[in-house]
Amino acid sequence: AAIPRRSRRRKSVAIAYECGQGDGAEQGTSEPQRPPWEPQDWRQQLERIREMRSSRDAPVDEMGVEKCYDSSAPPQVMRYQVLLSLMLSSQTKDQVTSAAMLRLRQHGLTVDSVLQMDDATLGQIIYPVGFWRNKVKYIKQTTAILKQKYGGDIPRTVEELVQLPGVGPKMAHLAMNIAWDSVSGIAVDTHVHRITNRLKWVKKETRHPEETRVALEDWLPRDLWREINWLLVGFGQQTCLPVNPRCNECLNQDICPAAKRR
Repeated sequence: AAIPRRSRRRKSVAIAYECGQGDGAEQGTSEPQRPPWEPQDWRQQLERIREMRSSRDAPVDEMGVEKCYDSSAPPQVMRYQVLLSLMLSSQTKDQVTSAAMLRLRQHGLTVDSVLQMDDATLGQIIYPVGFWRNKVKYIKQTTAILKQKYGGDIPRTVEELVQLPGVGPKMAHLAMNIAWDSVSGIAVDTHVHRITNRLKWVKKETRHPEETRVALEDWLPRDLWREINWLLVGFGQQTCLPVNPRCNECLNQDICPAAKRR
């Protein structure tokens, strides 16, 4: 019987991490390797951003996720607090997230204390974080899963973390970094997404943060993956603003593709 045409098609699956081997390698012949793509002037741009961030006085430095958890808590509780602060931080200013986390910690922020808390109380405590009603639901659902499936701890893989309600890839990579001290990938939020597109650190313009993450990981040296989120978030909060970026204050104004258009 004839096979329907559509069944012959091979699905194209995007793989974020893969080491490609050409046919030549399999046949024992070597082909000249193309130099890997990298953006123009990126090392100089990075050094100048480091210089602009040297004072460490952006909101992310003073009230970011790494400042929101109780560092004296047992490791399991600390990791849970890291995850919750990441869930609260989505589409919310660091100042608001920090205040909400402080109020939660005053109520005793553990898996058990959150499970015993009714939705109305939890909502009052975390308000006015962005989408607080949805976050009440996600926090309760995720906390129940952590209790039942992980013994009150958080998963230690990105694949498991993104399965939790209200946890996206950016949060998962940051959780791996902060809670587990493991660099699993680049955490791309709106600041990182915006700035790397302005600097042309992606081969072609990307539309979504996850697309940006894959594009950055394709060329950015792995030893910079941990640093890049912190650097660019603070830079985006202070200088490379979403609207009316302060190009006249930026050390990269002479080598930034976006600045030249202004």
